[in-house]
Amino acid sequence: MNTRTILIVEDERPIREMISFGLKRAGFNVLEAEDSRSARSLIADHRPDLALVDWMLPDVSGLELTRLLKKDKNTAEMPIILLTARAEEQDKVSGLEGGADDYVTKPFSPRELLARINAVLRRAAAGVPGETLEAGGLVLDTAGHRVMAGGATVPLGPTEYRLLEFFMTHAERVYSRSQLLDRVWGGNVYVEERTVDVHIRRLRKALEAFNCDGLIQTVRGAGYRFSLRAV
Repeated sequence: MNTRTILIVEDERPIREMISFGLKRAGFNVLEAEDSRSARSLIADHRPDLALVDWMLPDVSGLELTRLLKKDKNTAEMPIILLTARAEEQDKVSGLEGGADDYVTKPFSPRELLARINAVLRRAAAGVPGETLEAGGLVLDTAGHRVMAGGATVPLGPTEYRLLEFFMTHAERVYSRSQLLDRVWGGNVYVEERTVDVHIRRLRKALEAFNCDGLIQTVRGAGYRFSLRAV
């Protein structure tokens, strides 16, 4: 039995009930909210393991709700998947840059949504218990699932954490976008290559406050690498 809790933030009741039915069949605990205000109240009381957030909500948009949750230290690490009928590439990029960990376009099949949820939860929970990685002033604690720099916690979402963990365990090697997708996201989940660029930018932005953003280097025409050497 799956003990993890999923919050569905969707104002259209038939869609919300359809998603809820599928998740309950898969063994998840389910919370439901029809707008951003009730969603934030449920999050404060129950701390779900993941939130499915519809872009178009009646009060605050799902994208704005995602941004607010990612800025709050209490919910910054909670995975969020945006649900939307917006299928343009720029909309997907906006969603990811707004803090979403994944993006599912309507209409979607219950199987696809479940696969996306499981993939994001795996990324959020990944880590080798008890191992500590140190490089370039960063300390990554896989047991505590946190990153420290200068004694302060670096606020990272689950995907950025997984990216940094991969880079720190494979330093000085260049990886293409497709290789990063395969190693970090998993080869059985379809994600566009541009998604890598979005999460690299988010990782660099988080590290910038600690003067560590230069550790993530772009190798033109090849990909990215984690390096202690100046470019």
